[in-house]
Amino acid sequence: MKGLGTALITPFLENGDIDYAALDALVEHQISGGTDYLVLLGTTSEVPTLSYAEQDAIIAHVVEKVAGRIPLVMGIGGNSTHTVVARINSVKDILTEHFVGILSVTPYYNRPQQEGLFQHFCAIAQASPVPVILYNVPKRTGVNMLPETTRRIFDACPGKIAGIKEACGNLEQFIQTVEIANGDFAVISGDDDLACEMMKVGGDGLISVAGNAWPKEMKQIVLEKDAMMQAKMGHRIHLLFVEGNPSGIKTVLAEMGIIKNVLRLPMLPCTENTQMVIRRALAQG
Repeated sequence: MKGLGTALITPFLENGDIDYAALDALVEHQISGGTDYLVLLGTTSEVPTLSYAEQDAIIAHVVEKVAGRIPLVMGIGGNSTHTVVARINSVKDILTEHFVGILSVTPYYNRPQQEGLFQHFCAIAQASPVPVILYNVPKRTGVNMLPETTRRIFDACPGKIAGIKEACGNLEQFIQTVEIANGDFAVISGDDDLACEMMKVGGDGLISVAGNAWPKEMKQIVLEKDAMMQAKMGHRIHLLFVEGNPSGIKTVLAEMGIIKNVLRLPMLPCTENTQMVIRRALAQG
């Protein structure tokens, strides 16, 4: 779980169906760009809008396309522990054969206590046949998993927790998590705009949205702690999130000719004004 992981978007056709040809092109763009591993069915994939049948089809398609060339991580999360465990059980065979881990977000909307987070992730770890990456993203979920809770989950589930994707947006909390991990589990940045700073304070890598478009540049930031590259990419990265994720990154990928700029409701493409700003930023190189 070191280096650059890309949280893959889901390309759609104009009629809303999954665009498998664009998905193939995106996967090849990742592999040729040096991405270390791919994360399927995370937040950036618009997973709440995908049926289980569609998720299964994406999994099978990407597994076949990747053909073992780079590791795969599957996003499996939710705000019902029972449902998440049932989903893990339903894909247990393909997880065991083709995936190195699962990424599981903290429960959203119902905002559990720290004890609820602890019991939730212990149940997931027990059910999963592969290691679990915890995912803390309070700006989306409404709950912040504290470093002490992360450590407690790791200690309670020997050999089951690979690390945490920490997207709290708070460098101080990230440092606390690195310190409390003490090298026992990976601490992975989930914030593209803070990637360089987080690598400098001991982060083990980045699971990136921007990596969909710019895997080489984002890997350079992660591996070389390249502050100059982070500064160069800063404006582009900022634009990705002006009107929500994945609206921004889909605009960029459409401008690059990799996908069509189609999202599923309730998400929409960026407004024409934001798209124009993004085009201008891309043209400037």
